Amino acid sequence: MLIDHRTYTFYPGKLQEFLPRFEKEGLPLQTKYCGNLIGYFTSETGVLNQVVQLWAYESAADRDARRAALWVDPDWKAFGLWALPLIQHQESRILKPTGFSPRKWAN
Repeated sequence: MLIDHRTYTFYPGKLQEFLPRFEKEGLPLQTKYCGNLIGYFTSETGVLNQVVQLWAYESAADRDARRAALWVDPDWKAFGLWALPLIQHQESRILKPTGFSPRKWAN
């Protein structure tokens, strides 16, 4: 099991434009292909205008296959073309849980 930890920093004023459209259009697509959303958060302190997503996968191969399927969906491609100009910076980390980490999010 691994966690895909993604942080997106939006240009000032663009996060509030992004969130409702992501909830309506992007989230159903991402959930269809990527599966297990652990959490979706916005920043209140520190670096502002950020979204943090946490997705659980069985393995790196599972993640790669699911994300590849997402990126061939024409609706996701259209959503990405709309969303990319709103994003100033993005970062992705793969996290592996320790043996003693609670796994309430695991399937």
